[in-house]
Amino acid sequence: MAIKGSLKEASLPDVLQLLALGKKTGCLAVADRQNFGYIYFDEGRISYASIVNRRDRIGDLLRKNQLVTSDQLDQAIRVQEVHRERRLGDILIELGIISRERLEQLLYLQIEEAVYHLFAWAQGTFNFEAGVKPEPQVFTVSINPESLLLEGARRVDEWSQIEKKIPSFDLIFAVDPGHVPGDDVDLSLAQRRILPLLDGTRDVRQVIDECSLIEFEAATALFGLITAGYARRVGTSSKVAAPTANDGRVQEHQNLGVAFYKTGMLDEAQREFRRVADLRPDEPGAHFFLGLIALKQARWLEAVEALQQAADRGGRRASALHNLGFAFEQLGRLSEAEAAYAEAASKAREDPRIMLGWGVAALKRNDPEVALGRLQRAAELWGERVIPATWYWAMALAVGGQGDLNGALAIAMEGTEKHPGVAALRNNLAVLQELAGDLPLAEVTLRAALAENPTLAQVSKNLGDLLYRAGRYDDAFEAYERAAKLAPSLGDDLFFKMGNIAFKRRDRDRARACWRRVTEINPGHQLARANLDTLETST
Repeated sequence: MAIKGSLKEASLPDVLQLLALGKKTGCLAVADRQNFGYIYFDEGRISYASIVNRRDRIGDLLRKNQLVTSDQLDQAIRVQEVHRERRLGDILIELGIISRERLEQLLYLQIEEAVYHLFAWAQGTFNFEAGVKPEPQVFTVSINPESLLLEGARRVDEWSQIEKKIPSFDLIFAVDPGHVPGDDVDLSLAQRRILPLLDGTRDVRQVIDECSLIEFEAATALFGLITAGYARRVGTSSKVAAPTANDGRVQEHQNLGVAFYKTGMLDEAQREFRRVADLRPDEPGAHFFLGLIALKQARWLEAVEALQQAADRGGRRASALHNLGFAFEQLGRLSEAEAAYAEAASKAREDPRIMLGWGVAALKRNDPEVALGRLQRAAELWGERVIPATWYWAMALAVGGQGDLNGALAIAMEGTEKHPGVAALRNNLAVLQELAGDLPLAEVTLRAALAENPTLAQVSKNLGDLLYRAGRYDDAFEAYERAAKLAPSLGDDLFFKMGNIAFKRRDRDRARACWRRVTEINPGHQLARANLDTLETST
């Protein structure tokens, strides 16, 4: 279950302690106005943390700490462009540019610093999504959150003092020529490192970038120099040219949007991508993500509109066409879905996800033979990788549609073994078991599916149908009633049978209400109208 709240009501340290004590695994997203960060947990321990639009990427840190040269970093990046699944750090180690021990020390420090920075956020919101893990390309660590709390609290207190002297990182400071510290002055190593950089041309951000210190250490050192009178403010860094500023602004919104999207904060992600679309109407990426968000929120027409724009402005990319096909499919516009999937498949012939969607579209067009061929091709493309639950759902239906009940049963059973928590697969299996004549086993399977996902209305409906046919009307009515509450518009058949059971119970009012609901859903349902007429004439 997601854990959400306001940082005004629960401080970040309190949230970290809660997740640590609960041994939670997932992603804690923290948002404060235009700032966004996230902390990943693995059984209550911090495994990764980062802040969007903050320069703490591993390449920047390595270069800043003079552990790699620009040429070495460029060489590693070129290797990564060919092998995108590999982590940059692993490539640097393999090339002999840095040792694993030194890299891990730096990554540990990077993650700690990100968490400390988040401690200073006193406003905004937090959102924890269980089960979410970092991308495979990032290095992970294992840090006890408790070990960071004391240092984090100290830094928050010190930052409140530092900000009185350094309220913004675009300020420029210079050594006071009338008060230059001599050799007898006891300066810290950090202060001696940044002192030569205070030449009246660099702003605070540039000083931090060039001194090879972490942000807090550099700011603390500068604060000490200012307080002692050795440095004074001389100005503010000049404004960047308008086009560059606009580029940076677009990139910031884009980065925030992606981060919000990955952590399930869809409304916030939509806000950022709409800003990108306003600033850059022809930017296909913004429309693509707006389409994905609409898909996740089941706003199918909006998804179609956004994804069509993404496809038209982005060179008809396979990813946009694939998702466009899915949106058309959900709207029941199967011919358009078929066309979109077909174009996507022509551009990405080795993508099994596209072939799966294309197969499902054929299945919904009542063409199991074509669906079977596409689904078999999808399985070939997945190879040794895990085949998703949707494939088993569709493949069982396609094989069953070809008249091979035993084959369909075998596939459905394999699907439930590979994906035991997916209720829709058990629902499919139960339908096939009932067709095979094994009603007791079908009931057991449906009840197991219901235990896995009590919110799936179709499972309750199918269980009700099975019990209805078996003459167990009270049990059937209970299952139908649950399905009706979950999905009131599930179908006229549901309410028709509920009316029949109510009539058998001599509950005429309930029977009347159910049959009237049938005629509202399907005005042409003659049996329901006949039953209503019978009720009226017999009263």
